[in-house]
Amino acid sequence: MTATPAAVPQFSVLMPVYRGDTPERLRRAAESTTVEQQRPPAELVLVRDGPVPAPLEAELGRLARELPVPVVRVDLERNEGLTAALSAGLARCRHDVVARMDADDVSYPRRFAVQLPVIEAGADVVGSSMHEIGEDEARPLALRRAPVGQDRILAVSRRRNPLSHPSVVFRRSAVTAVGGYEDVPLAEDYWLWVRLLRAGADLRNVAEPLVGYRVSAGAYERRGGMRMFRADLALQARLLRSGHVGFLQWAVNVGVRAGYRFVPTRLRELAYRAMAGTGRR
Repeated sequence: MTATPAAVPQFSVLMPVYRGDTPERLRRAAESTTVEQQRPPAELVLVRDGPVPAPLEAELGRLARELPVPVVRVDLERNEGLTAALSAGLARCRHDVVARMDADDVSYPRRFAVQLPVIEAGADVVGSSMHEIGEDEARPLALRRAPVGQDRILAVSRRRNPLSHPSVVFRRSAVTAVGGYEDVPLAEDYWLWVRLLRAGADLRNVAEPLVGYRVSAGAYERRGGMRMFRADLALQARLLRSGHVGFLQWAVNVGVRAGYRFVPTRLRELAYRAMAGTGRR
């Protein structure tokens, strides 16, 4: 499935927006991913996932009018969730190369100047390390180190998600060849990477942090509980059935996640940062 190396003169940015986002962070995300880039995209595809508050709707309109990069609006009548929003937006992207972006994160100016040459060299997907950021994006809270090298990515994928979804740039043709995004609760990206790996796609990461990933108050608290553990079980069952993990690795994964989801929040935060390769800035 690895693409033949070729120039990629144009690409799309795909950004879902829902009622929980804020106008200020949406504008920051949009500007950081377009006008601030050393290598800007040809278009920004904004997917409104259901109704949003009036100030956020107004900001969507302003961005469409004010950004020098063409903005494509995709408006879903109901909140259908991330998988549906991404699928709808992906269908409207005009270019085969698509960069993902969340509406509360920040792309650093070098992001696409670093990632696009990797795609041009033949990769199907390329992610990066990320900084965790709070309100003050100039003072990162932590660094999420991405596994680098195809052997390392494959090995990590048997234990956890090997690519950070908000950081990736991918070839739409490679993604659609394996069926696109599937509705896997809270793990649509992880399951997509696994299917791509098993299909022989070329997945890579760059070590440089190219995205500031917004960690809001209560983020680690929300990662606990039975709902999250049920999602873990559903994903691990898919990994086992697909042959991506064996029974022993499945059992280890389930055991680790059972502990992680039900420990106190502070321990969960420490455990997640250790599991995700997060360290000092």
